[in-house]
Amino acid sequence: MFSNRTRNEAHQGMKKWRDDVREQNDHASGEERVSTVSDLDIDPLYTPENIGDLDFAEKIGYPGTYPFTRGCQPTGYLGKVWTYRMFAGLGSAEDTNRRLHQLLEEGETGLSTAFDFPTLMGYDSDSPRSIAEVGKCGVAIDTMADFERLTRNIPLDRVTTSMTINPPASVLWAMYLVAAERQGVSWKKLGGTIQNDMLKEFIAQKTLMCPPEPSIRIISDTIEFGTSHVPRWNTISISGYHIREAGSTAVQELAFTLADGIAYVQDVMARKKLDVDAFAPRLSFFFDSHLDFFEEIAKLRAARRMWARIMKERFQAKNSRSWWLRFHTQTSGCSLTHQQPYNNIVRTTTEALAAVLGGTQSLHTNSFDEEFALPTEFAATIALRTQQILAEESGVINTIDPLAGSYFVESLTNRIEDEAWEYIRKIDDMGGMLAAISVGFPQQEIANAAYHFKQQVDSQKRVVVGVNKYAARQAESPIELLKVDEKVETEQVKRLRKVKKTRDNREVGRTLRDLRAACQSARNVMPSVIEAVRANATEQEICDVYREVFGEYRDPGFY
Repeated sequence: MFSNRTRNEAHQGMKKWRDDVREQNDHASGEERVSTVSDLDIDPLYTPENIGDLDFAEKIGYPGTYPFTRGCQPTGYLGKVWTYRMFAGLGSAEDTNRRLHQLLEEGETGLSTAFDFPTLMGYDSDSPRSIAEVGKCGVAIDTMADFERLTRNIPLDRVTTSMTINPPASVLWAMYLVAAERQGVSWKKLGGTIQNDMLKEFIAQKTLMCPPEPSIRIISDTIEFGTSHVPRWNTISISGYHIREAGSTAVQELAFTLADGIAYVQDVMARKKLDVDAFAPRLSFFFDSHLDFFEEIAKLRAARRMWARIMKERFQAKNSRSWWLRFHTQTSGCSLTHQQPYNNIVRTTTEALAAVLGGTQSLHTNSFDEEFALPTEFAATIALRTQQILAEESGVINTIDPLAGSYFVESLTNRIEDEAWEYIRKIDDMGGMLAAISVGFPQQEIANAAYHFKQQVDSQKRVVVGVNKYAARQAESPIELLKVDEKVETEQVKRLRKVKKTRDNREVGRTLRDLRAACQSARNVMPSVIEAVRANATEQEICDVYREVFGEYRDPGFY
C-alpha cells in the first residue's frame, strides 16, 4: 500500500518520536502496555509502517465489491440506513403486541421478538418446568392462537421480523407462516429471520433440546424449505452474540461464528445436495458490539472479508451475493452494569456507533435498565432514539466506511483476521465444529477468556466505571422497573387449556404422527410442522416428538 521509501521514512520517524518522548518525560511515556477489551496489545502510535505491504484491492477495495471489507452494498448507508430493530417480548402475546405497535409508532423499522424461557426450551406454559417463568424474560407462545394475538394488525408483508428462537425455531417459524397465510399474505412476500443456530447453543447460550447431529438436520430442513418456499426469509442467523456474552474475546467470537457457518454450509450441501448458490445468499449473521470501539469495528470489517473468502474459495460459490456476510448487531448486554445504570446509555451509544462504523445492516440498542429486567417503554424509547440520533444527526452515515485506510484500524483488522484464521485451522484439524464442540474446545477457550477478563476487572487492570472505579458515594436512587404481573401465567395456562379442549384432537394426533414419521425418515420436517400448528398442536407437543425421536441433550460440562 505504501512504497518502501514511505515505510522507511515512517520507521525512522517512529524511532525519533520514541526517543523524543523518552527525553521529554521522566517515565517512558507511551511504553506502558495498553490492550483492547479482548487483551490484544495496542501500540501507542500507528504509521504507514504498520500496513505498508497491505494490498489495497485484496484487503480493502470498494464497497459492494469483493472482499467486501467496506460493506456489501455499494452505496452503504447513503442508499439505505440500517434497520432499527429493538428486542421486544414480555408477558402475554397481547402485551408484546402493544409494545411492537408502540415501537413501530416511534420509528422502529424492523421487529425483533424475545420469547420466555419455556418457549425457548420447547415447553408449554402448563408444563411443571414452566412454573414461575411464564412471560418473565419474553413473550409466552404455546399455540397458533397465541401467535395470531402476537401479530395482530401487524402487516407481515411490509415489516421484517427477527425471532430469537433456537431449538423450537422450526415451530415458531411455522406459526409465523400460518399467521401470514391467515392475513392473506403470500410466503414469497415475507421477510425476516429465525435465529435457528444450535451450534452456538452448545457452545455458549445453552438453550438445549436435541443432540447436535439431529439439531443440525432440522436446521438444514428449514434452510431447504425456505430456499424453495420463502425466498426472502433468512432461515438462520449464525450468532456470535451469545458467544461473546459468554465471555469470549472478539477473535474467538469471530472465529467460532464463522466456523459454525462453515459447518452449516457443509451440512446443507452434503445432506440436501443443494448448490451453494441456491441458499447461501439467505444466510445471515449476528454479532455483539462490545465496549472497545476500534476492536469492534475491525472485527466486523474482518468478518466480511473472511466470509467472502470462505464462500468463494472453500465452497466455490459463484454468485457474488453468496459471498456477502449480512449481519445484525446488538450492543453488549454483558457490558451493562447494575451500578449507576444511566451510565449504560453512554455504553450503548458507543457500542452502537462502533456497529454503524463497522457497517451493520440491522441494529438493536440495549435499554439502560436491561441489567435489571425487561426494558420499560421509557428505556426502550431512549435506546431507539440513540439509533435515530446516530443516523440523522451525527453525520456518520454521510460517507461509506470512513475509517478505511486508518493505520490503526487496518492493522487491527488484519491482526483480528489472522488470529481468527488460526482458530479456524485448529477447528478444521479437529474435524470441524461438531467435533470441536464434542471435546469442549470452544467452550474451554471461552471460559478461559472470561476468567482472564474477570481477573483484570478484579485487579483494576480493566476499569469498569461505577463498579471498580468512580463508585457512587451515596445510595443510588432506584429506577423504575418493568414487572410482569403474576396473573400472566394463570391466564396463559387458562387459554392453553381452552385450546386443547376445543380443538380437533384426532387431527392433532394425526399431524403429530406424520411429523414423527418425517423425523424417522429423511423427509423434510417443515411441511409436517406447518400442518401440526394449523391443527393447533402446541409447541411442546411438536418438540416432544423431536425429543422422542432424536433424544434429549444434556450439557456434559467441561472443566
